[in-house]
Amino acid sequence: MNKRILIFILTLIPALGSLVVINRVEPYVLGLPFVLFWAICWVVLTSLFLVSANKLQALDGEEEDL
Repeated sequence: MNKRILIFILTLIPALGSLVVINRVEPYVLGLPFVLFWAICWVVLTSLFLVSANKLQALDGEEEDL
């Protein structure tokens, strides 16, 4: 599977999961309501996905000057 397609699929998880998984007030995770935990978790994961996409693009030699 192409690396870019895999990263694209991984970025769809928060949108799809938010419709089904986080539509609850309880349970609490690490003392936070699940909705808040979900949002914080995806802010961190999105940053990691963007860093990995940037590194993959640099490895492919397709850097563009801005």
